[in-house]
Amino acid sequence: MNIQRNASVPSRKGPAEYFTGSVRIDTPFQAPDPARAGGAIVTFEPGARTAWHTHPLGQTLIVTSGLGWTQRENGPIEEIRPGDVVWIPPGEKHWHGATDATAMTHVAIAEMLDGKAVEWLEHVTDEQYRAAARG
Repeated sequence: MNIQRNASVPSRKGPAEYFTGSVRIDTPFQAPDPARAGGAIVTFEPGARTAWHTHPLGQTLIVTSGLGWTQRENGPIEEIRPGDVVWIPPGEKHWHGATDATAMTHVAIAEMLDGKAVEWLEHVTDEQYRAAARG
């Protein structure tokens, strides 16, 4: 058993190559081999979002605060709220982040396949994001 104490791993900024806007990432759990599960608590300030991406074994998001948006490729933009649990199937191209006016925090859980949990793609354009704001 391993207990990782709160604040024992410093928060980090979401890297600009994968995120737009101000994003804070806390990584409270990354299971060691042979386990594959890992997760992060991600806080998006208003207007912040991920780039388009996929997960080889899927991803679960648990929204803990605020108000956010998520979208799968060619799908509608969906609003997500605290208590919502979002399942993204393996290989599904998607993005998620805060609304234009409200921050959002979620727990993100994904498993690694061959040492990789995410495939980052192109940024969500401002035009794509503004479509969410127009509803």
